[in-house]
Amino acid sequence: MRCPFCGNIDSQVKDSRPAEDHVAIRRRRFCPACGGRFTTYERVQLRDLVVIKSNGRREDFDRDKLERSIRIALQKRPLDPERIDQMISGIVRRLESLGETDIPSKQIGEIVMETLARIDTVAYVRFASVYKNFQEADDFDKFVSELRPDKDKPKPEE
Repeated sequence: MRCPFCGNIDSQVKDSRPAEDHVAIRRRRFCPACGGRFTTYERVQLRDLVVIKSNGRREDFDRDKLERSIRIALQKRPLDPERIDQMISGIVRRLESLGETDIPSKQIGEIVMETLARIDTVAYVRFASVYKNFQEADDFDKFVSELRPDKDKPKPEE
């Protein structure tokens, strides 16, 4: 593994242990050239996924990009970081198990929204605001009103 500090290609593994509910291996590494220490994660990848964007462009699936967008939605929310990692791993496993290598970005967004809706409503609304491209406060109002149970909605007069 190449050292991120000096670029040396020979780093040494100092410690390995399971991470993320045993779906990854966390390795602590040391660079003998510069003395830098860093961590790497090794995960099983069932297949190479390609994301089909809404404009038709194709790009390789990037787990880190998915993780960043989910973490932004969950920022300052009371969720354990391990729980977030498990959620992200679950989403990736679900995508890999679809049996397709080409996955529309819309399908990924729907899976993420479905997962966030079960875990944290605020994060769900945050993610949806970007995913659905809310432009005005009314967009938030309409979306949040759909989340409320029927008993909170005004009843139509007969």
